[in-house]
Amino acid sequence: MPKKIDAILTQYGRKQDELIPVLQGVQKEYGYISPDSVSMISRYLRISENQIFGVSSFYAQFRFTEPGRHSIKVCLGTACHVQGGATLLDMLERGLAVECGETTPDKRFDLERVACLGCCALSPVVQMDQDIYSRMTVNKLTELLKIYE
Repeated sequence: MPKKIDAILTQYGRKQDELIPVLQGVQKEYGYISPDSVSMISRYLRISENQIFGVSSFYAQFRFTEPGRHSIKVCLGTACHVQGGATLLDMLERGLAVECGETTPDKRFDLERVACLGCCALSPVVQMDQDIYSRMTVNKLTELLKIYE
């Protein structure tokens, strides 16, 4: 891992304004920003790890846990929330034994809540990888998980 991160870092200068592109490069390579990569970026750009976490946690595009083989996003926008999005999220957290932002121990799924997937007329909506599933119910979601196993 360190050699790949070194290769990413050397594509950029050592200026602090290179932080976002460096983080994007690391995440593109590994799917997330690991503690080891934060440490290496900190030394390379000569900025504190706290600064890196402060910047990267501001942007929704960066994640700090290794992604699962399948990503589940549950919409909790107003329409989805009213139509049962929170119930779906609770079911997933209990059923997968993870909380939002975590990955299952078997690395099969990672779970996120999102503010809006832009499908309000089809609420509640769940995104599995790149596919959107509308008018979701607990029963439909249970069956959907079996397809992605």
